[in-house]
Order: sequence, then structure tokens, then C-alpha cells
Amino acid sequence: MFSYVYNHHERQLASRVNQLQYDHHDVIITAQHVHLDHDNCMETVILKGKIAEVEECVNAISSQTGVTHAKVHIIPR
Repeated sequence: MFSYVYNHHERQLASRVNQLQYDHHDVIITAQHVHLDHDNCMETVILKGKIAEVEECVNAISSQTGVTHAKVHIIPR
């Protein structure tokens, strides 16, 4: 599970994050989007796959300017 908060006023951030989710569709099972306040949204993403592929997706999203409070929880099989 991967969760992160981002400022939806950050230029094109929502579009970039959305595109990154499409780019990693092979490991993303589902995503939930929640509006926290006027400026911030939180997404919780459930991922499944090889650790390296999951970490690649997490790193791609969490490194975007405007993404804060990113946290990943990896549960091995």
C-alpha cells in the first residue's frame, strides 16, 4: 500500500500523477482519491507485483514536486 498527499494546485501535478499511474498499470490494483481540504488531496494506492516494479512506481510518484507525506508499506508474500 502506498499513500501520499499532494497539492492539487501544483501545476499539472494531478495530470502527471495520473499518467504515472497509467504507466504503472501492471502493478496498480486500485487507487482511492480523497479531498482533504481546499489545497490538498490524498491518494491511497494498492500495488501488487515484484518489489522492484512496485518501488519504481512509488519512487516515480513520490518524487514529483508537490507530493508530500508519501509512505509505502510493503507486505511480503
